[in-house]
Amino acid sequence: MTASTGTAPASTPRPRRTKRILILGGGYIGLYTALGLRKRMSREEVEIAIVDPRSYMTYQPFLPEAAAGALEPRHVVAPLRRVLRGCTLVTGSVSEIRHGERRVVVEPVEEGEPYELSYDELVVGLGAVARTLPIPGLADFAVGFKWVEEATALRNQVLGKMDVASSTWDPGMRRRKLTFVFVGGGFAGVEALGEIEDMARAAAKNFDGIRREDMRFVLVEGAGRILPEVGEELGGYALEQLRARGIEIHLNTFLESCVDGNIKLSTGEEFEADTVVWTAGVKANPVLGSSDLPLDERGRVRALPTLQVVDDDGVVEGAWVAGDCAAVPDLTGEHGATTGPTAQHAVRQAKHLAQNLVRALRGEPLEDYKHKNIGTVASLGLGKGVANVGGLKLRGPVAWFMHRSYHMWAMPTFNRKVRIVLDWTTALFFRRELVALGSLQSPRASFVAAATGDQKKQPSPSAAKE
Repeated sequence: MTASTGTAPASTPRPRRTKRILILGGGYIGLYTALGLRKRMSREEVEIAIVDPRSYMTYQPFLPEAAAGALEPRHVVAPLRRVLRGCTLVTGSVSEIRHGERRVVVEPVEEGEPYELSYDELVVGLGAVARTLPIPGLADFAVGFKWVEEATALRNQVLGKMDVASSTWDPGMRRRKLTFVFVGGGFAGVEALGEIEDMARAAAKNFDGIRREDMRFVLVEGAGRILPEVGEELGGYALEQLRARGIEIHLNTFLESCVDGNIKLSTGEEFEADTVVWTAGVKANPVLGSSDLPLDERGRVRALPTLQVVDDDGVVEGAWVAGDCAAVPDLTGEHGATTGPTAQHAVRQAKHLAQNLVRALRGEPLEDYKHKNIGTVASLGLGKGVANVGGLKLRGPVAWFMHRSYHMWAMPTFNRKVRIVLDWTTALFFRRELVALGSLQSPRASFVAAATGDQKKQPSPSAAKE
């Protein structure tokens, strides 16, 4: 019989509350962790929610090709709602993490008041943001290169400036429009520069008033070499190849100012340019500073090799972290080393985190994350690249092919892999489309001009920057 208190008989099992796993960030960590969890646990066992201001995951290694027109921008992103069946996507930005209360504060993307979400287990995969410096004019004038929107805007910017340059007889304005500055000599900067330079030189054939040599490409790097990830030998080769293409490379040099396009370098050189691309490194998401999670000196969440969050007292229960915002010990490196901010580590850590989280929920022992870097690949433009795979150093078309092959394999979802291969196959028979669509950034400009009678407000081909 049932007791008068309303409790169930001892022989009747109590219904078990479904645990909520909250994943912050919809990038590599969020996508692959959610996929791994849902593959191993049913909806009755866990509820999975992902919070991100974007409803898609961007595969960043393909951004240079998307910017250059070799790939359709939509094909380098994975739609989270379609891929993460059985999971809840919350479109918003995390503004505060209160793990002691098992709550986070979310701000809607457009309208509405901030609200709180509760959880049982937290996975922090907020990634990194551009590491900027207090350089005069940088925030107002430069463009980043971390998201597909920025890659598309840069493509429109370059082609739009070429349109303007071909239609002016002012030599000063012409030089300014055809000068393109990239700041940062790591993977992002060199690959973006290589692809964009290739695209612009090819596009010059379509302009009667622009010669290939009229365009000026400048790379500014604070260190004494570029592409340190591939080693000194291959980095030196890449440097020689870029300079042979007429690209100016300033090593041991810093951007001091870019106010209104007036470029000032630490060497004292000054010139004008309408395009500045900032790719000088990343830093952990600053939202972590508004949390009660333990951080290291670089603002990353401290972690164990099991990918559990750890503080001075030990494991922080119910908190997990991986990716660029995590200080994960590198068990294959020197003592005290942490894993690098690469897609290679992020994808593997996410899958490992999902496995360990399932083990923890089922009371099974956890395993340490351990992965030795299998190599690095970098593109220098169409048909050009460098690669260091297992100590084997490759250059030219072979390295470029390996770069494409590896990242096509790593691209999430079969749908996107097929679309990317089709893009590449089509490019073998047809030239890439070299059209500036900068006015997409201001779609109402023409209508407003017609409605107000002010035809001077018609959008320009370089409206992506304006």
